[in-house]
This record gives sequence, structure tokens and C-alpha cells, in this order.
Amino acid sequence: MAPQVFLITGTSTGFGNELVKKCLEEGDKVVATARSSSKLKFDGTTKDNYLALDLDVTEQKSIDAAFDAAIKQFGRIDVVVNNAGYGLSGEFESVSDNQARTQMEVNFFGLLSVTRKALSVMREVNKPCGGKIQQITSIGGQRGVPTFSIYCASKWAVEGFTEALSQELKPEWNIHLTCIEPGGFRTDWAGRSMVFGEEKNAAYEHINAEKTMGERHGTQAGDPAKGARAMWEFAKMDTPPLRMVIGSDAYTAMQNKIKTYTELYGSKYEKIANSTDVDGYKRPS
Repeated sequence: MAPQVFLITGTSTGFGNELVKKCLEEGDKVVATARSSSKLKFDGTTKDNYLALDLDVTEQKSIDAAFDAAIKQFGRIDVVVNNAGYGLSGEFESVSDNQARTQMEVNFFGLLSVTRKALSVMREVNKPCGGKIQQITSIGGQRGVPTFSIYCASKWAVEGFTEALSQELKPEWNIHLTCIEPGGFRTDWAGRSMVFGEEKNAAYEHINAEKTMGERHGTQAGDPAKGARAMWEFAKMDTPPLRMVIGSDAYTAMQNKIKTYTELYGSKYEKIANSTDVDGYKRPS
């Protein structure tokens, strides 16, 4: 496959940083973005394969400027990776309203703004039109995890948005969306990047989010470089899946989730579920 132009958000650390390395190693061209891109350093970069740009996903002007600069240098953008985001941990009643809104602003609304820009570029600028948009969500976008209620809400929102959006796009636009759902990886996500609830509610003395995450940090199953390789492999597929987990823990969790859903939406409550139709309504086949 010919080299692709990647625009990746949140490349200072973790998956974003590793994905930039992988793309450069494979001969792709990379637009690496971060809130402070001057701190980014990668081996093997030239003006022909690399561009570092400031990008704050919560500022539309910043998004527009980054995409414009990327197009000016490379002429097109083939893959946009919505990787920017962070984790907020704490019991729901210990998370302030401001913390909850900021989490959604970055993880959800910021992703929406980047996605909107990416769609217009892939449809109207790329010749021929087309491209791939990867939403880096989480296994927490498929199941609820204690002390991560708002984080999970942000990722579930991304999943629902992306699934609906995928059904609005014309096939001839050749734009493919993928939600990539990592399990636990040994990135800074659970370390210095983690934000904790700032209004500890005394009712939750049985939970210590900081202690739990401190013990988990550095012991997760996932290797960030291998996770980035999987993301790169999805980007190289002609028709990537709408969603897929990465990480053995996430894979196992989803198998268990599927089993739970099969039981929940099986015959046990079938009578109640099907009892609410208007009399005489003909169900679609």
C-alpha cells in the first residue's frame, strides 16, 4: 500500500507517541499534534514525512489551523486518529460538576470537532475522496467501570455517535470510521495523566480511587507499542471494522459482555419487551 498521511492528536505520550513512531518506521507521513508540539521529538523525521503542530481539540480555530497546515504541506489527509483525551477517576459523587464537564469537553466534544473537520477534508479536499477516522475509545466505552462513570460516559458517547455517523455517510465518499477500544496499557493514562475527583464524598470510604490506580499503574497487560501497531494495521485495511478491542483483557471483557447481553436480551424478558406495541401493529420482518 502506498504511504498514507496520518494526522494524530495527543502525540506527547502513550498511544499517540507510539503510533507516530510506527508510521514513520513504515514509511508513512505524519502530522503529529499536541497542545505543545515544540516538545515533540521523533527519529527519522524530514520535512517530507513529518510535521509537528499545536492542536487543542477544545478550540475550533486550533483545529482548523492544524488541518490547513497539514493540507498545505502534504496535500491530503488519509487517516485521522482521535487519540487526545484523558482519564478522570473517582466515585461519581466525588467528581465535581466542572470536572465532569471538562472530561466531556475534551473526550467527546473535542473529538466531535476534529471529526467534523476530518469529514469535510476527506470528502472535499482529498483527491480521490476518502479516508479513515479512528476514534480511540476504551473498553470503558463498552462497559461501566467503577470510579470511571464520567470517563465511561464520554467514551460511550463517542461509540454511539460514531455508529450513528457511519450510517449517514455515502458509500462513494469512501470514508471509514473505527472505534478502537483499548484495555489496560502501560501508558501514562493511569499515572501522571490521571485526574481524580476533587470533592471526596465521605460516604465512599470503601473506595480509594487513587490507591487503586496507583497499584494498577505499570502492571497492565498491554504494551503501548504493540497497541499502536494494531491501530496502524486497522488503518491499512481497505474496509476496517466499525469497532474492535485491543488487549487480551479487553477481548475477554467483551466476550463476557456479549454473554451478559445474550442472557439479558434473550427469552427471560421477551414477553414484557414485546408487550407494548399498539394493537394491530405489524412488525417489520
